[in-house]
Amino acid sequence: MSRIGKKPIPIPDKVQVNIDGTAVTVKGPKGELYHQFPPSMNIAEQDGVITVTRPSDHRQHRALHGMTRALIANMVTGVSDGFERVLEIEGVGYRAEMDGSTLVMHLGYSHPIRVEPPANCEFVVEERGRIVRIRGIDKQVVGELAANIRKMRPPEPYKGKGVRYQGEFIRRKAGKTGKA
Repeated sequence: MSRIGKKPIPIPDKVQVNIDGTAVTVKGPKGELYHQFPPSMNIAEQDGVITVTRPSDHRQHRALHGMTRALIANMVTGVSDGFERVLEIEGVGYRAEMDGSTLVMHLGYSHPIRVEPPANCEFVVEERGRIVRIRGIDKQVVGELAANIRKMRPPEPYKGKGVRYQGEFIRRKAGKTGKA
C-alpha cells in the first residue's frame, strides 16, 4: 500500500472542496484550482478529510494512488497558504526590477529580458534587484516558472555568476593557471 496515498488530507476551515466524480475543485482565500484526475482513482470527502483509494494493486493504480493524493494536498495547500520559490541573482551588473507586474531582468545580454507572470502568480524583487520571489497557488506553475527564469542564465562554475535557487550550492572550478 502506498504510504503517501494512504495519508488523509485534512481540509482547513477556510477552504472549500467540491468533488464531482474524479474532478476536484478547491476554493480558498488565495484563489481556486481545478484538476481532472484519472477515473480509476476513488476520491471521497468525509468529516473535513479527503481520502484517496485505489481499486486494485496493479502497477498503474499503485503509481496513480500516491500521485493523486499528493496533487490534491498541493491544491489544498496552494489555495490556503500558497507556494514560493526564491531566486538569487549573482554577478556584476546582473539585476532584476519590476515594471508594473512584469519582471525585467538584466543578465549580461544586449537586451533586458521581460517575464510576464501567469495567472495566480506574482513576482517580488528585493535587496536592490538581487533576490526574486515567485509566489503563486499552483506548485507546478511556480516551480516551472522558477526553472525557466534560472535557465535564462544558469550559474557558471568559475565565478558563480548567474541565477540560482536560494540555498543552491554551485560547485566551483579552478581557472587556468599561468606558466611558472
